Formats: sequence, structure tokens, C-alpha cells
Amino acid sequence: MKNRFLMLVTMLIGSLVLFSQCVDKTAVDLKVNEAEKKVDVLVDGKLFTSYIYPDNIMKPVLWPVISPAGNMLTRSFPMINKDGDRVDHPHHVGIWLNYGDVNGLDFWNNSEAISPEKSHDYGTIYHQSIEKAVSGKGKATLLTTAVWKSPDNTLMLEEQTGFDFIAVENANIIDRITTLKAVIDEVKFTDNKEGMFGIRVARELELPSNKPSELVDSHGIVTKVQQMDNTIVKGNYRSAEGIEGKEVWATRGRWMKLASEINGEQVALVIIDHPSNIGYPTYWHARDYGLFAANTLGQKIFSKGENELNFSLKKGESVTFKYRLVVAAENLTDEQINKLADEYAKL
Repeated sequence: MKNRFLMLVTMLIGSLVLFSQCVDKTAVDLKVNEAEKKVDVLVDGKLFTSYIYPDNIMKPVLWPVISPAGNMLTRSFPMINKDGDRVDHPHHVGIWLNYGDVNGLDFWNNSEAISPEKSHDYGTIYHQSIEKAVSGKGKATLLTTAVWKSPDNTLMLEEQTGFDFIAVENANIIDRITTLKAVIDEVKFTDNKEGMFGIRVARELELPSNKPSELVDSHGIVTKVQQMDNTIVKGNYRSAEGIEGKEVWATRGRWMKLASEINGEQVALVIIDHPSNIGYPTYWHARDYGLFAANTLGQKIFSKGENELNFSLKKGESVTFKYRLVVAAENLTDEQINKLADEYAKL
């Protein structure tokens, strides 16, 4: 395990070299609070995000994600009640990495909402330790461990994850490197729609929709709404291939942007896939209601059966996944994103 962490540290340090010309000298600080099961990430003294691992969300996540101007970009529900939030998909919390079919178990959809009689179909990811938390000028690094377990408590996968939190001009960047090691005879990632690196965004970043929905108010009361109010909803997707709107779902490409305006601030979230990932370039599981995910392992449903990827690990084997999330206080151009993607591809 120590050697794998040294490898993760080396890869993460490499990202700083690439950003040496543009990394901000702003302080990026990590505040570890094991009593509250979280690590706060502060940029210039202000909360950017938190690595959290409470007992009620079935996986460690980054939540919330705050824009440079102080606007929350992730959905508040189910962590807190915010007036106007959708209440669908309670497993969509912050930013996460998991998968919908691992040896037949669904790690993606697991949440407190799963009834006890159905819990045998779902897997859980348990945070284990904070191995390293290093603050710095322009960049901070967090190294964590976790385990993927079946409902009968069988340990299936050991996870080591490294996060780089990088401050650049007018944006913050999260680079995630996750290595999964099989500790049972075989771990099968069967081709599945539900994966893999995802974020659930605030209402203001959704795409306008007139479909009926259920919304929560600040007191936690849920109301069925037949006609949605899209006054503040200004989100739009744009892919590396130039496709926009809800048509980006099931397309394939090395990056995807979700841009919007929130309280007068122009914002853009960009997920960038890494060429070393299995299944590159990723298919996009990006929905108009606010789910924004890169699924590098699922291909069958997105390609209408033309492609299929069933990946597996034998005991002792490991696989590494790398993703970049850019949180920008502007609507980044294709040229700007391509530059970030080119730099990321060199890691």
C-alpha cells in the first residue's frame, strides 16, 4: 500500500509542474476534522469544497462545491433542505466515484432511501483513513483510503484516492486519481449505465424543463409541481464535439462543459477525461435535471448495443482512474478547455 501511495504522490506532484505557469499563489488550505468526518478545502480562506464521509450517504464525496463568488454549485438535497431543490435520486450527493454493477451489486444507487428488504442488492464504500493532507500556495493535496464492501461485509476492493485542489486564475480545479485493487478472486465491472465520476448540480445549473417534478422547501416539505418555474434555470451543456443541450447524453468525447449563471455570476463546470482511463474517451451520462457524469466503463446503452465493455480484476490486480473537474467563474471557451485538456493528458 505504501508503494501505491508513493506512486499517487508522484502523479499528483506532476500536475503542479504542468500548472507552474498559471497556478495562482493563493493559499489552498486543508482543515481536517475527523470528529465531524470531513476535510474542508479553503481557497484564500473561503470554503471551496469539503471531503465528507458521514454514515448516511454510502460513499465518501466532495460536498458542497462553492464557486469563486460564493455560490453553491452542487444540489443541497439531501444534505440540507433548500427551497426549490429537486428530491429525486437521493444518492446524487456532491461529487463522487462509483459504479452500478460490481459483481452484481449496485454501488451507484445506494442511499438511505433503500428499504431494508432490498439492501442486499447494494454495495457501500467506506472511508478508512486520511493518509496525507498538505496545504500550499496554489495547490493542496489530500490522500485517502476507502474500501468497497458487499452487504454481508465482504471486502471486495481497496481504494486509494488522491485529490489535487488547484487554484488558477478565475477558477479552481479538482484532479482526482483513484486506484482500485481487487482483494477477492475476481471483481467484475459489468457494463452499466450508472457510472462513474459524477456531480449533481444546483437548480440554477440545470437545463430548463417543463416536466412535472417534486420539490422540497426549506422546512423539508415535498410538493408535487406540475409546471416548473425556470426563471433562474440557465444551464447548458456543450461537448468537445460541439454538441449542446440535452442531446449530449450518450455522446462520447474527452470533455464536457456545463455553463450557467447563478446570482449574476457566470460559471462553468468542465469534466475532463484522461487518456489513460479504460474506455477513453468517455460516454457522457449527462442529464438535463442536473446529473453530470462521465461513464468510462459503461458503453452498451449509450452506443445502442454497438459497443460493450465488461472489465474485471483478478485478486491482487488494480486499475487507476483519473478525472479533472474545472470550476470556473466564466463561461470557458472551447480553446480554453482544450488547453486544459491537453495539459491534463500529459500527466
